[in-house]
Amino acid sequence: MDYLFTPWRYAYITGAHHPNAPKECLFCDRLKATGDEAALIVYRGKNCFIILNAYPYTNGHVMIVPHQHASELNKLSAETAAEIMHLSQRMERVLRELYHPDGVNIGMNIGKAAGAGIDQHLHMHVLPRWVADANFMSVIGETRMLPETLDVTWERISKALKS
Repeated sequence: MDYLFTPWRYAYITGAHHPNAPKECLFCDRLKATGDEAALIVYRGKNCFIILNAYPYTNGHVMIVPHQHASELNKLSAETAAEIMHLSQRMERVLRELYHPDGVNIGMNIGKAAGAGIDQHLHMHVLPRWVADANFMSVIGETRMLPETLDVTWERISKALKS
C-alpha cells in the first residue's frame, strides 16, 4: 500500500495554524462575529450559515454550518437538517453559475475518524471541482493553486446569494 503524506494539513487539523485560535468552537465564535467579511460568513439563514473555508481545496469551497452546536447529524432538528440541504442545493447552483465547474463535491465528515478537522460542530462542505484539479502541484509539490483570494471569493459568493 502506498501512503501519501499531507503535512501542510497538520496545522489546520490541530488548530496550530494561528496562535489566537479559538479555545472553544471556531464555528460558534464565527457565528457570534459582527463583521461577516472578516468572519468569512457569506450568508446567515434562520438555522444555518454559510462560511468560506479558510483553507480551501478549490476556490468557492464553502461550508454550511448549523447554528446549533452539534457533532452528529441525528442531533439536529428536522428543520435545521432541511435547511442544510436547501442551502446545499442553493450553493450548488451558485457555484455552477460563478465558477462553471465540471462537478461539485457535497458532503460531511462526521467525527475525527471520518476526516473531520472540526469534529465537535458538524458542517456540510460544498465545493466546485474540475477535471485534474488535484494535479501534480498538490500531489507531488504539496502546493495548491488558487487563482482567487478569499476576499474576492467572499465578494462574489455573498453577492450571488443576495440575488
